[in-house]
Formats: sequence, C-alpha cells, structure tokens
Amino acid sequence: MDRAHFEKLVEEALAKLPAKFAERLENVSILVEDWATPEQLAKVDLKEPHHLLGLYEGIPLTERSRGYYGVLPDRITIFRIPIEEMSATDDDIRNQVRQTVMHELGHFFGMSEGRLRGDGMG
Repeated sequence: MDRAHFEKLVEEALAKLPAKFAERLENVSILVEDWATPEQLAKVDLKEPHHLLGLYEGIPLTERSRGYYGVLPDRITIFRIPIEEMSATDDDIRNQVRQTVMHELGHFFGMSEGRLRGDGMG
C-alpha cells in the first residue's frame, strides 16, 4: 500500500471518532512514519521496530495542569511498515490502523497500557 493511501486510513480513523472525543483533540499532532526511531524504541524499551505499531509522546490530558500552555504539541506516530507487515489484506491494514490510532488516543486521554490492553493492570 502506498504511503498516501495509508495516511488516508489514519485520517479515516480520526474522522470516525465520536464528537465528544474529537472535540478534545487539542495540541496533538498525528503523524505517519515508516519506522520508529531508535529513540522512540528506547522510550518503550524495545529493540525491534517491527513490534511497535504506534507511539504516543506527550502529556496526557489527565495530567495537564492549569498552567499547561505554550508547549509543543503532543505526538501520536503511527508506524506504517510494521502494520503492513502484520496484515494480510487491505482490510486488515484498515482495521489495524484504526485499532492503533484508538490505542494511542487512549494514552492521550490518560489511559494506562494495562487498561488499554484489558489486562487489569491499571
């Protein structure tokens, strides 16, 4: 799948957000990259870029104080090649993009990794 089509899938996932969540998306940039950088991998204690589908970097909404202003936007990066590698069809890619976007937005909204994975770890 070419990059432009993949980016459209990310836009599609964002467009399907319920209004009550979409309205709260402020000071966050959504990016598409082919792979995670070594620095991004280190943040989540991974060595292999094939295992990282998305990454939220920033201050979750639940941790922002009244003095939160004048800061660079948070970033959500969706990694194209790992998602494509794990997907057999275009529909699989679309579903995984949506799932990854929702997962990373969950972090933006203050949800822990355990809660997002449903493992009861917080």
